[in-house]
Amino acid sequence: MSPGYWIGVDLGGTKILAGIFDDDFNLLARSKQPTGNEVGPAGVFARIIQAVDAIIREAKVDPAHVRGLGLGIPGQIEHATSKVRFAPNLGWKDYDVLAAVPPEWTWPVVVENDVRMGTYGEFVRGAAQGAGHVFGIFVGTGVGGGFIFNGELFNGFNGHAGEVGHVIMEWRRGTSLESIAGRKYQMKRAKEMLDDAPKRVRKEWKGIDLAKVKSSHLADMYQKGDPVALKVVDDAARAVGAAIAGVVNLLSPEVVVIGGGVAAALGESFIERVWDFAQRYTLPGATAGMRCVAAALSDDSGIIGCASFARKKTLAAL
Repeated sequence: MSPGYWIGVDLGGTKILAGIFDDDFNLLARSKQPTGNEVGPAGVFARIIQAVDAIIREAKVDPAHVRGLGLGIPGQIEHATSKVRFAPNLGWKDYDVLAAVPPEWTWPVVVENDVRMGTYGEFVRGAAQGAGHVFGIFVGTGVGGGFIFNGELFNGFNGHAGEVGHVIMEWRRGTSLESIAGRKYQMKRAKEMLDDAPKRVRKEWKGIDLAKVKSSHLADMYQKGDPVALKVVDDAARAVGAAIAGVVNLLSPEVVVIGGGVAAALGESFIERVWDFAQRYTLPGATAGMRCVAAALSDDSGIIGCASFARKKTLAAL
Protein backbone atom coordinates (compact mmCIF):
# COMPACT_ATOMS: atom_id res chain seq x y z
CA MET A 1 0.00 0.00 0.00
CA SER A 2 1.22 3.49 -0.82
CA PRO A 3 2.17 5.74 2.11
CA GLY A 4 -0.64 7.71 3.70
CA TYR A 5 -0.58 11.23 5.08
CA TRP A 6 -2.87 13.05 7.50
CA ILE A 7 -3.43 16.79 7.81
CA GLY A 8 -4.45 18.73 10.89
CA VAL A 9 -5.62 22.35 10.73
CA ASP A 10 -6.20 24.30 13.94
CA LEU A 11 -8.16 27.48 13.30
CA GLY A 12 -7.82 29.89 16.22
CA GLY A 13 -9.15 33.33 16.93
CA THR A 14 -5.80 34.90 15.98
CA LYS A 15 -3.81 32.26 14.07
CA ILE A 16 -4.11 29.28 11.74
CA LEU A 17 -1.83 26.29 12.32
CA ALA A 18 -1.56 23.45 9.82
CA GLY A 19 0.55 20.31 9.93
CA ILE A 20 0.99 17.20 7.82
CA PHE A 21 1.92 13.82 9.33
CA ASP A 22 2.93 10.44 7.97
CA ASP A 23 1.32 7.14 9.03
CA ASP A 24 3.62 6.98 12.07
CA PHE A 25 2.56 10.51 13.00
CA ASN A 26 5.88 12.13 12.39
CA LEU A 27 5.36 15.83 11.68
CA LEU A 28 6.65 16.50 8.17
CA ALA A 29 5.78 20.19 7.77
CA ARG A 30 3.83 22.90 9.53
CA SER A 31 2.52 26.35 8.67
CA LYS A 32 1.48 29.26 10.87
CA GLN A 33 -0.23 32.45 9.79
CA PRO A 34 -2.66 35.03 11.17
CA THR A 35 -6.37 34.25 10.97
CA GLY A 36 -7.36 37.71 9.77
CA ASN A 37 -11.02 37.10 10.58
CA GLU A 38 -11.90 40.62 9.41
CA VAL A 39 -12.00 39.17 5.89
CA GLY A 40 -14.99 36.95 6.80
CA PRO A 41 -15.33 33.16 6.67
CA ALA A 42 -14.62 32.90 2.92
CA GLY A 43 -11.41 34.91 3.32
CA VAL A 44 -10.31 32.89 6.34
CA PHE A 45 -10.95 29.63 4.51
CA ALA A 46 -8.85 30.90 1.61
CA ARG A 47 -5.98 31.24 4.09
CA ILE A 48 -6.60 27.69 5.32
CA ILE A 49 -6.32 26.47 1.72
CA GLN A 50 -3.04 28.37 1.33
CA ALA A 51 -1.69 26.83 4.54
CA VAL A 52 -2.62 23.30 3.40
CA ASP A 53 -1.04 23.88 -0.01
CA ALA A 54 2.12 25.14 1.68
CA ILE A 55 2.63 22.11 3.93
CA ILE A 56 1.94 19.65 1.09
CA ARG A 57 4.57 21.40 -1.03
CA GLU A 58 7.10 21.62 1.81
CA ALA A 59 6.68 17.94 2.70
CA LYS A 60 6.88 16.98 -1.00
CA VAL A 61 3.78 14.85 -0.63
CA ASP A 62 1.64 13.69 -3.53
CA PRO A 63 -1.87 15.05 -2.75
CA ALA A 64 -3.28 11.74 -3.97
CA HIS A 65 -1.71 10.11 -0.91
CA VAL A 66 -3.42 12.40 1.61
CA ARG A 67 -5.99 10.20 3.34
CA GLY A 68 -7.83 12.73 5.49
CA LEU A 69 -7.88 16.20 7.02
CA GLY A 70 -9.13 17.25 10.42
CA LEU A 71 -10.22 20.86 10.91
CA GLY A 72 -10.65 22.34 14.37
CA ILE A 73 -12.85 25.44 14.59
CA PRO A 74 -13.40 27.64 17.69
CA GLY A 75 -17.16 27.36 17.94
CA GLN A 76 -20.22 25.14 17.97
CA ILE A 77 -20.29 22.49 15.27
CA GLU A 78 -23.72 21.16 14.36
CA HIS A 79 -23.70 17.52 15.37
CA ALA A 80 -22.72 15.05 12.63
CA THR A 81 -22.44 17.85 10.03
CA SER A 82 -19.82 20.28 8.78
CA LYS A 83 -21.84 23.37 9.68
CA VAL A 84 -20.47 25.91 12.15
CA ARG A 85 -23.52 26.96 14.14
CA PHE A 86 -21.74 29.75 16.01
CA ALA A 87 -18.09 30.77 16.37
CA PRO A 88 -18.15 33.87 18.63
CA ASN A 89 -14.50 34.86 18.34
CA LEU A 90 -14.70 34.66 14.55
CA GLY A 91 -18.16 36.15 14.15
CA TRP A 92 -19.37 33.11 12.17
CA LYS A 93 -22.96 31.88 12.16
CA ASP A 94 -24.44 28.95 10.21
CA TYR A 95 -21.41 28.55 7.97
CA ASP A 96 -21.06 25.24 6.11
CA VAL A 97 -17.35 24.49 5.96
CA LEU A 98 -17.55 21.73 3.35
CA ALA A 99 -19.19 24.13 0.90
CA ALA A 100 -15.87 26.04 0.88
CA VAL A 101 -13.66 22.99 0.32
CA PRO A 102 -11.88 23.22 -3.06
CA PRO A 103 -12.39 20.40 -5.60
CA GLU A 104 -8.70 19.44 -5.43
CA TRP A 105 -9.22 18.29 -1.85
CA THR A 106 -10.21 14.76 -2.75
CA TRP A 107 -9.69 13.42 0.77
CA PRO A 108 -12.29 13.24 3.60
CA VAL A 109 -12.59 16.36 5.79
CA VAL A 110 -13.61 15.99 9.43
CA VAL A 111 -14.82 19.15 11.20
CA GLU A 112 -14.72 19.46 14.99
CA ASN A 113 -14.43 22.01 17.76
CA ASP A 114 -10.84 23.22 18.13
CA VAL A 115 -10.50 22.66 21.88
CA ARG A 116 -12.02 19.21 21.69
CA MET A 117 -9.29 18.52 19.14
CA GLY A 118 -6.62 20.01 21.42
CA THR A 119 -7.85 17.78 24.23
CA TYR A 120 -7.83 14.79 21.88
CA GLY A 121 -4.26 15.59 20.86
CA GLU A 122 -3.12 15.64 24.49
CA PHE A 123 -4.99 12.37 25.05
CA VAL A 124 -3.42 10.46 22.16
CA ARG A 125 0.12 11.86 22.25
CA GLY A 126 0.50 14.41 25.04
CA ALA A 127 0.10 15.04 28.76
CA ALA A 128 -2.98 12.80 29.15
CA GLN A 129 -1.70 9.86 27.14
CA GLY A 130 -2.85 6.58 28.67
CA ALA A 131 -5.69 8.10 30.73
CA GLY A 132 -9.27 6.97 30.25
CA HIS A 133 -11.11 10.06 31.52
CA VAL A 134 -9.72 13.48 30.58
CA PHE A 135 -10.92 17.05 30.90
CA GLY A 136 -9.05 19.60 28.80
CA ILE A 137 -9.47 23.32 29.35
CA PHE A 138 -7.69 25.75 27.03
CA VAL A 139 -7.29 29.42 27.98
CA GLY A 140 -6.42 31.60 25.01
CA THR A 141 -8.32 34.24 23.03
CA GLY A 142 -11.38 32.62 24.61
CA VAL A 143 -11.86 29.60 26.85
CA GLY A 144 -12.89 26.16 25.65
CA GLY A 145 -12.91 22.60 26.86
CA GLY A 146 -13.14 18.99 25.82
CA PHE A 147 -13.89 15.62 27.42
CA ILE A 148 -12.58 12.13 26.90
CA PHE A 149 -14.75 9.47 28.57
CA ASN A 150 -13.74 5.81 28.58
CA GLY A 151 -11.10 6.59 25.98
CA GLU A 152 -13.50 8.23 23.52
CA LEU A 153 -14.14 11.86 22.62
CA PHE A 154 -17.43 12.92 24.21
CA ASN A 155 -19.68 15.29 22.24
CA GLY A 156 -22.91 15.09 24.21
CA PHE A 157 -26.49 14.92 22.94
CA ASN A 158 -26.42 18.05 20.75
CA GLY A 159 -22.73 17.90 19.96
CA HIS A 160 -21.33 20.80 21.99
CA ALA A 161 -20.12 19.13 25.19
CA GLY A 162 -17.09 20.83 26.67
CA GLU A 163 -18.08 24.48 26.21
CA VAL A 164 -16.80 25.33 29.66
CA GLY A 165 -16.04 28.91 28.62
CA HIS A 166 -19.77 29.55 28.58
CA VAL A 167 -20.37 28.20 32.08
CA ILE A 168 -21.96 31.00 34.13
CA MET A 169 -19.80 32.07 37.05
CA GLU A 170 -22.08 34.79 38.41
CA TRP A 171 -25.75 34.21 37.77
CA ARG A 172 -27.12 37.67 38.54
CA ARG A 173 -25.24 39.24 35.64
CA GLY A 174 -24.82 36.12 33.54
CA THR A 175 -21.04 36.43 33.74
CA SER A 176 -19.37 33.53 31.90
CA LEU A 177 -15.96 31.99 32.53
CA GLU A 178 -14.71 33.20 29.13
CA SER A 179 -15.67 36.79 29.91
CA ILE A 180 -13.29 36.65 32.89
CA ALA A 181 -10.45 34.41 31.71
CA GLY A 182 -10.27 34.74 27.90
CA ARG A 183 -7.43 37.07 26.84
CA LYS A 184 -9.75 39.10 24.61
CA TYR A 185 -11.99 39.82 27.59
CA GLN A 186 -9.12 40.26 30.05
CA MET A 187 -7.98 43.15 27.86
CA LYS A 188 -11.47 44.68 27.88
CA ARG A 189 -11.40 44.58 31.65
CA ALA A 190 -7.85 45.97 31.64
CA LYS A 191 -9.05 48.96 29.60
CA GLU A 192 -11.81 49.65 32.13
CA MET A 193 -9.28 49.50 34.97
CA LEU A 194 -6.77 51.72 33.17
CA ASP A 195 -9.38 54.40 32.62
CA ASP A 196 -9.43 54.93 36.41
CA ALA A 197 -5.84 53.95 37.20
CA PRO A 198 -3.11 56.31 38.53
CA LYS A 199 -0.93 57.99 35.95
CA ARG A 200 2.12 55.83 36.78
CA VAL A 201 0.09 52.68 35.97
CA ARG A 202 -1.35 54.10 32.75
CA LYS A 203 2.19 55.06 31.70
CA GLU A 204 3.24 51.39 31.60
CA TRP A 205 0.49 50.65 29.07
CA LYS A 206 0.97 53.78 26.98
CA GLY A 207 1.07 53.07 23.26
CA ILE A 208 -0.13 49.48 23.69
CA ASP A 209 -3.10 48.47 21.55
CA LEU A 210 -5.10 46.39 24.04
CA ALA A 211 -7.05 44.75 21.23
CA LYS A 212 -3.80 43.25 19.91
CA VAL A 213 -2.03 42.30 23.13
CA LYS A 214 -0.48 38.83 22.86
CA SER A 215 -0.38 36.28 25.67
CA SER A 216 3.39 36.70 25.94
CA HIS A 217 3.00 40.45 26.52
CA LEU A 218 0.34 39.88 29.17
CA ALA A 219 2.65 37.38 30.88
CA ASP A 220 5.54 39.84 30.76
CA MET A 221 3.44 42.57 32.41
CA TYR A 222 2.27 40.05 35.00
CA GLN A 223 5.84 38.97 35.83
CA LYS A 224 6.82 42.64 36.25
CA GLY A 225 4.11 43.01 38.89
CA ASP A 226 1.94 45.43 36.93
CA PRO A 227 -1.20 45.89 39.08
CA VAL A 228 -3.62 45.70 36.14
CA ALA A 229 -2.05 42.50 34.80
CA LEU A 230 -1.91 41.02 38.32
CA LYS A 231 -5.62 41.67 38.80
CA VAL A 232 -6.90 40.30 35.49
CA VAL A 233 -4.66 37.21 35.68
CA ASP A 234 -5.55 36.50 39.31
CA ASP A 235 -9.26 36.79 38.50
CA ALA A 236 -8.72 34.45 35.55
CA ALA A 237 -6.95 31.88 37.72
CA ARG A 238 -9.71 31.99 40.33
CA ALA A 239 -12.45 31.65 37.73
CA VAL A 240 -10.73 28.79 35.87
CA GLY A 241 -10.08 27.03 39.17
CA ALA A 242 -13.72 27.34 40.23
CA ALA A 243 -14.89 26.00 36.85
CA ILE A 244 -12.51 23.03 37.07
CA ALA A 245 -13.79 22.30 40.58
CA GLY A 246 -17.33 22.13 39.24
CA VAL A 247 -16.26 19.71 36.51
CA VAL A 248 -14.34 17.55 39.00
CA ASN A 249 -17.34 17.37 41.31
CA LEU A 250 -19.69 16.57 38.44
CA LEU A 251 -17.68 14.23 36.20
CA SER A 252 -14.60 13.06 38.15
CA PRO A 253 -11.93 13.06 35.41
CA GLU A 254 -8.64 11.24 35.88
CA VAL A 255 -6.53 14.02 34.37
CA VAL A 256 -7.15 17.75 33.91
CA VAL A 257 -5.06 19.27 31.12
CA ILE A 258 -4.68 23.06 31.02
CA GLY A 259 -3.53 24.51 27.70
CA GLY A 260 -3.98 27.49 25.42
CA GLY A 261 -1.86 30.55 24.70
CA VAL A 262 -2.53 32.38 27.97
CA ALA A 263 -1.84 29.33 30.13
CA ALA A 264 1.34 28.50 28.18
CA ALA A 265 2.68 32.06 28.43
CA LEU A 266 1.99 32.33 32.16
CA GLY A 267 3.59 28.95 32.78
CA GLU A 268 3.62 26.45 35.62
CA SER A 269 2.90 28.99 38.35
CA PHE A 270 -0.45 29.78 36.69
CA ILE A 271 -1.32 26.06 36.49
CA GLU A 272 -0.44 25.61 40.16
CA ARG A 273 -2.53 28.62 41.17
CA VAL A 274 -5.51 27.39 39.18
CA TRP A 275 -5.27 23.93 40.72
CA ASP A 276 -4.94 25.42 44.21
CA PHE A 277 -8.18 27.34 43.70
CA ALA A 278 -9.88 24.29 42.20
CA GLN A 279 -9.09 22.12 45.21
CA ARG A 280 -10.69 24.67 47.54
CA TYR A 281 -14.08 23.95 45.98
CA THR A 282 -13.98 20.19 45.36
CA LEU A 283 -15.62 17.59 47.56
CA PRO A 284 -13.46 15.77 50.14
CA GLY A 285 -11.36 13.16 48.38
CA ALA A 286 -12.58 14.19 44.91
CA THR A 287 -9.06 14.97 43.66
CA ALA A 288 -7.35 11.93 45.23
CA GLY A 289 -5.09 10.36 42.60
CA MET A 290 -6.03 13.00 40.03
CA ARG A 291 -3.48 14.93 37.99
CA CYS A 292 -3.69 18.54 36.84
CA VAL A 293 -1.04 19.14 34.20
CA ALA A 294 0.02 21.64 31.58
CA ALA A 295 -0.57 20.70 27.96
CA ALA A 296 2.59 19.00 26.71
CA LEU A 297 2.26 19.57 22.96
CA SER A 298 2.23 23.38 23.05
CA ASP A 299 0.79 24.86 19.84
CA ASP A 300 0.73 21.41 18.24
CA SER A 301 -2.04 19.99 20.48
CA GLY A 302 -4.65 21.08 17.97
CA ILE A 303 -3.01 19.91 14.75
CA ILE A 304 -2.06 16.55 16.26
CA GLY A 305 -5.58 16.11 17.62
CA CYS A 306 -7.18 17.09 14.31
CA ALA A 307 -5.00 14.77 12.24
CA SER A 308 -5.37 11.88 14.72
CA PHE A 309 -9.14 12.29 14.90
CA ALA A 310 -9.42 12.49 11.10
CA ARG A 311 -7.47 9.25 10.88
CA LYS A 312 -9.70 7.55 13.46
CA LYS A 313 -12.93 8.66 11.76
CA THR A 314 -11.70 7.95 8.24
CA LEU A 315 -10.43 4.45 8.99
CA ALA A 316 -13.58 3.62 10.97
CA ALA A 317 -15.67 4.48 7.90
CA LEU A 318 -13.77 2.05 5.64
